[in-house]
Amino acid sequence: MLADLAMTDALHSPYRLTDDQIAQYRRDGFIRLSHVFDAATLHAFGAEITRLTLALNTQDKPLAERGTYDRAFLQVMNLWRESAVVREFVFGRRLAGIATALMEVDAVRLYHDQSLYKEPSGGITPAHADQYYWPLASDRTITAWIPLQAVPLPMGPLAFYTGSHRTALGRDLPISDESEAAITAAMEAQGFAIDECAYALGDVSFHSGWTFHRAGANRTDRPRSVMTMIYMDAQMRLAEPANAMQAADWAQWCPGATVGAVIDTPLNPVLNPMLNPVLNPVLQDKTDAPAVWHPVEGGADSAAHGHAVPSRHARRDHRQ
Repeated sequence: MLADLAMTDALHSPYRLTDDQIAQYRRDGFIRLSHVFDAATLHAFGAEITRLTLALNTQDKPLAERGTYDRAFLQVMNLWRESAVVREFVFGRRLAGIATALMEVDAVRLYHDQSLYKEPSGGITPAHADQYYWPLASDRTITAWIPLQAVPLPMGPLAFYTGSHRTALGRDLPISDESEAAITAAMEAQGFAIDECAYALGDVSFHSGWTFHRAGANRTDRPRSVMTMIYMDAQMRLAEPANAMQAADWAQWCPGATVGAVIDTPLNPVLNPMLNPVLNPVLQDKTDAPAVWHPVEGGADSAAHGHAVPSRHARRDHRQ
């Protein structure tokens, strides 16, 4: 199934942000947006995302036998390489345009996508900040969190510590029982209030790489299926890895990139024509810049430019 014209428009048409919304993201480190996608689009693409997540995940233990992290969700990364349908969703210019405008950059690249499937009775997602795992030279990173169904409070919606992207305390902690305890205490001590709300179908949240967040357990009898895309400034440079997880990320998600150079690999395409004011009304003052949209050419297994292509859906320890 490839998207029909209405769904294609939903994936690629601009979403108009206000100056107040951009300022809110800058202040709080996250924002939830309403009516980003319609139900038909989410149901169509969500069915394929969920199918692949269940088919490709490697978890075979029952919930009762797993540790805290593995009870949080099933996860599979870079599904765009497995399916033309998912590729069309991940490469959508609407979400990439929102990410570009919120970060106040000229364009964004894909870092990677990630499907998160919190099973019925699945456990909490401990408090953490994503960028602990990323060998990236600046904080110009953002994650789009796209529920594929409504997420009421008992299902474990993503919750954010408001303004916490401005503190360094806790940035050295991987996701774990220890991070849940230490970060929760640190956020309370510093006055960063937690913001937890239900998500209606069509709501999408965006959060900065250094914004601390967590999710509650899924106390319902239905799965919580979510797709995420991690974007970075198109001019992002690779940093020297600060820990083993960042070294693993370098090998998996940006193979062939060089420390100190822009991360320009076949797995990290520029996704959006954001320099064109017709396609991005948010940036209407940039009237003389060319459009940019450079998805990977040559199919899902392209290894252009001599870069090796790593495992498509290797697991690693973090997420929303």
